[in-house]
Amino acid sequence: MEAATHRYCAGMPQLCFTGLSENWLLKECGHRHWEALAAHSGRDAPDFVAEDGARSYAAFTAIRLRAKGLDCIAENDGFEILTSLSRVGAVRHFSSHSVMSDGIARASLAMSTTFVQRHAARDNRSVARATLAALTGDVIPMSDEARQMTLLGKRLRAGERDAWERLATCASSQHAPCVFSPCPNNDFNGADFLYFASFQAFVDRAEWQRHRFAEPPVLVGRDLHFYGNVNVGDTLAVHVVAERVDETGVAHWSEVRRGSDWQKIADVLTEKQWRRR
Repeated sequence: MEAATHRYCAGMPQLCFTGLSENWLLKECGHRHWEALAAHSGRDAPDFVAEDGARSYAAFTAIRLRAKGLDCIAENDGFEILTSLSRVGAVRHFSSHSVMSDGIARASLAMSTTFVQRHAARDNRSVARATLAALTGDVIPMSDEARQMTLLGKRLRAGERDAWERLATCASSQHAPCVFSPCPNNDFNGADFLYFASFQAFVDRAEWQRHRFAEPPVLVGRDLHFYGNVNVGDTLAVHVVAERVDETGVAHWSEVRRGSDWQKIADVLTEKQWRRR
């Protein structure tokens, strides 16, 4: 699929304390992925129905964000997001997004989804892969990046401590899990799922609870791998597997676990560098 370009002027919704908001960027690129899915399948709107007639949604399974200066984008700055999407499986799609400002690539974002459906009404713990035989578009081989993301997700889910070289030699973290009660008005989306961008927000809030840095660091890398969801009223806990804070910045691997059964529903790798203003 040819890349689509969308132009923006940075305002308060797009910005945060450290420049372009990662949370906004995840949401916007997620929306672009969703719209590209509709276009790719010849639909006017992203309305998908599984073979059994149930409403189906494209659930994110993995996201990789690499940033090279999100703090360089300030109020009223213009920037662009270039989006392309391809079908890499029967119900799997992969999209790439590039953030450009002043002709410079500020960030790249890779997103992988699979179609899912609920097998019990209003129960996000009953979500499973859906079958959509009516999907159109040729299936192409996964890119190297998509394969790397898939392999990393399998290793993280299995709890392999050397899955991320950055923290392979770190001792296990002694921090107690940070528990949250997701709010329906802020953390869930219109499909009644805990929104994928909320996972990033909870991990950052847990980091801030552990470290009240005098100068908050700037994101350079984030990997998110998703395995499940929660229902409204359930809690979740962010458990730090390992963490490193040194002269270069901050890096941590966090597991997100569901409070009702302690099931791991996500792994999040985070790397930030100290901000020099």
